[in-house]
Amino acid sequence: MKEKWMVKNKSADFQAICDRLKVSGAVARIMVNRGLTDFEEMEAYLHPSISQLHSAKLLKDAEKAAEILAKKIAAGAKIRIIGDYDVDGVVSTYLFITALTECGAKVDYAIPDRIRDGYGINDRLVEEAIADGVDTILTCDNGIAAPQQVALAKEHGLTVIITDHHELQEVLPAADAIVNPKQPDCPYPYKKLCGAAVAGKVAELVLKEITKEDGKIHTMLPFIAVATVCDVMDLTGENRTMVSLGLKMLRETDNPGLRALMETNRIDPKDLGAYHLGFILGPCLNATGRLKSAVRGVELLLERDWDLAKSLAEELKELNDLRKTMTVQGTEEAVRQVEKELSKDKVLVVFLPECHESLAGIIAGRLREKYNKPSIVMTRAEDGIKGSGRSIEGYSMFEKLTEQKGMLTRYGGHPMAAGMSLSEENLIPLREQLNKQCGLTEDDLTLKISIDAVLALSGITEEMVEELSVLEPFGKANEKPVFAERNLLIRRMTPIGKQRKMFRFLVEDAYGRQMEAVYFGDGEEMEAAFAKKFGEQALRRLYQGQGQSERMSVVYYPSIHEFLGKRNVEIVIQRYQLV
Repeated sequence: MKEKWMVKNKSADFQAICDRLKVSGAVARIMVNRGLTDFEEMEAYLHPSISQLHSAKLLKDAEKAAEILAKKIAAGAKIRIIGDYDVDGVVSTYLFITALTECGAKVDYAIPDRIRDGYGINDRLVEEAIADGVDTILTCDNGIAAPQQVALAKEHGLTVIITDHHELQEVLPAADAIVNPKQPDCPYPYKKLCGAAVAGKVAELVLKEITKEDGKIHTMLPFIAVATVCDVMDLTGENRTMVSLGLKMLRETDNPGLRALMETNRIDPKDLGAYHLGFILGPCLNATGRLKSAVRGVELLLERDWDLAKSLAEELKELNDLRKTMTVQGTEEAVRQVEKELSKDKVLVVFLPECHESLAGIIAGRLREKYNKPSIVMTRAEDGIKGSGRSIEGYSMFEKLTEQKGMLTRYGGHPMAAGMSLSEENLIPLREQLNKQCGLTEDDLTLKISIDAVLALSGITEEMVEELSVLEPFGKANEKPVFAERNLLIRRMTPIGKQRKMFRFLVEDAYGRQMEAVYFGDGEEMEAAFAKKFGEQALRRLYQGQGQSERMSVVYYPSIHEFLGKRNVEIVIQRYQLV
C-alpha cells in the first residue's frame, strides 16, 4: 500500500493563542489543525462544561414528543421502546427505559434480531406490538427510514414517536413526532448527535414534564459518552463536551453493569479513556447483538444486583472473545483471497461463505485498513448472499452500488459504508462491474497520513506530553496528535512476545538525543522489510543492540512509559519508512 505523508500547514497567530489561552505552541498548533478558528471555540475546547450543551427544546418535535409521552404515561397506556442491536441502540433503549420507568410509565422494549430482522423497526416488531396491545411505539436510533412500518402501526391506531439520528430518506414516516437533528427545518445547532444523545434529550424533557426536575441530562452523560464513541461520531462541539464530561463521571459510576464490565476486562476506572469505550467495553456490548441478542446488553445496564451484573459482564466478554477469534479467522481468509486472486482489483469484493454475517462489516473494515481500497465482504445467507462494505475517501460506496442496483435485491448505506443482498450468481458480475466503473486512480488509493508537525526527539519533554492530555478525548475528527521525524538512527531493535506483535527500539535524532520507541503491528512484515532494506546481517546486529547506520523516518505520538515506579518519555511509532 502506497502512503503519502503530509504535514498540516494551517496558518494562525500562534503566539497570540499561546499568550491568551496559556498553552504551549504544540497545543496551539494542534487546535488550529483541528479547525478551531477563534478564541471562544478554543476556550470551549480546552474547558468543556455542562453550560456548553444545547437545550433539548431546540430539537424539532422534542417538546411535542415529551408532551405525548407524558399524556400516555398519565393515562396508563402501554409504551414499547424499539431500539437497535448496536451499542448506540442498546444505550438509547436503556436511557428511555430508565427515564420512563422513573416517570411511572407502563413500558417495555424490543430489540430487532440482527440475522432474522435486520436493522431497526420492521413488520414483525410492529405486528407483535399490535398483538400485545401496545398503545405507543417509541423508536430510538432507528425509524427514520421506515415509512411502511410506521404506516402499518398507524393503520392499527398506534401512536408512533421516532427518535433517530440517521440520514433522512426521500419519504419521511408519517409518525406523530419525529425527533432527528438532521431534519432540514430542525433548528438544533449541532447535527452530529448519536441516537443515544437524541434519546437522552427527549428523555430529559419527559422527566421535566412529569417530575418538574431540570438538568436530568447530566445523569445520562456517562451512557451518552459510551454511545457517542462507539458509534464513531465526530468528537467535536457538543459531542466532545458530552464525552469529556461523561468520561469523568464513568470513572466513578455506580452502575453495576458498567463497573462489572470494567472489572471483567481489567480496566481500572480511574484510567478509563475513550480508547477503552471504543475498543474494549463497546465491543463487548456489541458482541451480544452480533452473536446472540442485544437484549443482554440492555439487561446488563439495567441490572442492579452486583453478582448478576458480574455474570452478565463475563458472558458478554466471552462472546466478544469469540467474536475476536472469528474475526481474525475471517480476516486471514479474506487476506489470502486478496493476495492470491484479487490483488490487482481496486475495489475488493471477497466471498466468505461460512463467515457469520454479522462480522462481514468488521472484516471489510480490516481489508480497507490494510489495502486502502473500498472493500466488501460477502457471506452466504438464507436467500442468497449478503454483503457489508467499507469505503475510502473519494469513493461513495452507496452511489456505486446504486449504479449496479439491477444486480442487487436490497442495498442501502452512505458514502463510507453500505450493506447489500444479491443472488450468488451475481457475485462475480458485481465484482467486475464495480471495478470496471470505479473511477479510482493510484492517487485515490494512496493512503494520506496527516501530520501535525515535524518534531525532533529533543523537542519532546514529559511536561509537553502531559499537556497534550488537555486535547483528550481523542476519536473521530479529534484524532490523537501525531508528529514526524526524519532519519532517526536505529541503535537497537527488540522483538517482544512469541508472536512478535510488538517491537522496542532505541533511536537517536540528529542532535544526539536518544529515546525508546515502541511499535505495535505486523512483526513478520516489519522484519521482512528491515531484512530487505538493510540485509539479514544488519538485522541481527540491530537485535544485538549494535546498530550502525540503519535509519528510519517515523510518524509517531509521544507517550510516558511507567515501569517499576520510573517514568520515561518514549514515542509510539504509527508509521515508518526505512531510509
